[in-house]
Amino acid sequence: MTGRTYPDETADSFPRPPVSFTDGDGREIRIEESGVDDFERLVEMYDAFDPADRAQGIPPVKEEAVREWLDTLLSEESVNVVAVHDGSPVGHAILVPDSEEAYELAVFVLHDYQSAGIGTKLLEALLGAGQAAGIGKVWLTVERWNEPAIALYEKLGFETSNAESFELEMAIRLS
Repeated sequence: MTGRTYPDETADSFPRPPVSFTDGDGREIRIEESGVDDFERLVEMYDAFDPADRAQGIPPVKEEAVREWLDTLLSEESVNVVAVHDGSPVGHAILVPDSEEAYELAVFVLHDYQSAGIGTKLLEALLGAGQAAGIGKVWLTVERWNEPAIALYEKLGFETSNAESFELEMAIRLS
């Protein structure tokens, strides 16, 4: 047992993918549900991922490790959404089941696509897909210094559930 707590209130509903929008840099972005069919495209995205943008040791650096990691992420039990620009993934967000009937959230956006609103839309669509799948509880960890991410998670309805380490643990109740 982690001692993780979840808000009493259920979050508002989120949009379900597919979602199309123009990002802050004028690019046409489409967010869609993802799965094993996107495996090779996601390997390419993660190969291009800036090492400076890696947090908590993910995504992995070497292609073999990326492939093993994606095998887990793209399982039938997980919920995946991908942000696509000009036919290529530029962002990926995942809900992965844990051993406590909750789901851990992770989100990744390529460096050249950050700070343009893609992460926000990607997370909204992921949480909408999670609601559609009947997922009740979602949690994440974020480094304390990552104030922009923390502000985004709070805007979406996440609340801090554990602040006892150098990372914050945050949680939301979807249903």
